[in-house]
Amino acid sequence: MRAVSLLPSATEMLYALGVEPVGVSHECDYPPEAAELPSVIETRVDADASSEEINEQVAEATDNGGVYEIDRELLANLDPDIVVSQGICDVCAVDDSRIRQAVEELSLDAEVVTSDPHTLADLLADIERLGAVFNREKRAASLVASFEARIEHVEHATPASGPRVAVLDWLDPVMVAGHWVPEMIERSGADYGIAEPGERSRPREWTEIRAYDPEVLMLSPCGFGVDQARANIDAVTGREGWAELTAVKNGDVYLVDGNHYVNRPGPRLIETLELFASVLHPKTVRRPETVGTTVAPFRPATVGRE
Repeated sequence: MRAVSLLPSATEMLYALGVEPVGVSHECDYPPEAAELPSVIETRVDADASSEEINEQVAEATDNGGVYEIDRELLANLDPDIVVSQGICDVCAVDDSRIRQAVEELSLDAEVVTSDPHTLADLLADIERLGAVFNREKRAASLVASFEARIEHVEHATPASGPRVAVLDWLDPVMVAGHWVPEMIERSGADYGIAEPGERSRPREWTEIRAYDPEVLMLSPCGFGVDQARANIDAVTGREGWAELTAVKNGDVYLVDGNHYVNRPGPRLIETLELFASVLHPKTVRRPETVGTTVAPFRPATVGRE
């Protein structure tokens, strides 16, 4: 079957199932060979801009036809049997309704499969569903069993509760990570009292963050790696009361790769769970070797100021 994947997490799922797509989105970069495939999606946003500038570009693009442009000619030439789309976030990838409209208007004989995970269980269900679509049921079942065992291992290796944690998946404006993140933090032996499991990520007032006063703060802007997050850190460190946060005073602020790990609900989300647990409980959970430098401590002595 000829598959086109329009979001990075689905591309990773396909490769994990042994399916190599014929086309991808501009953001599909893992495994590395995915980046060499033709991209049927273009973006109107400069991904290298600052957190504030990207937010402004997204708002402007949304008011003028959308953030993403579908290369309809290329999509038609690729002639897919399956197009994997998404319903998670209009900012993260092309909207599901737009790709369905394009498939219909191009008269493509293609099935559009929508990925819309908001929890770890949704992720595992997506893997099984894609496995069925591509006749990879056994491979999917094996992956799911392996992931379930790793989740159980983390739960057994960590306490039932622990420090108050906040994960920010955007810095200007401040957004608190939702979807799968609250559940993952709680499964990692900590408390995530600032959002409910499965709740969508959304902007918050900085006063809410100060009132919650996280004991551990992780900064993982969507689409940013550690270096780009560090380059945008002034968006939060310059806010009133930053230096007074317990996490800042105790040196428990971390930069985490939001692009490849925290905000990409694909197979590597299990590694993210293990990464969270290793940050929160380093004596009982070993950090996965595969995550490399995707997390780095951010010391208040370096950035904290009144």
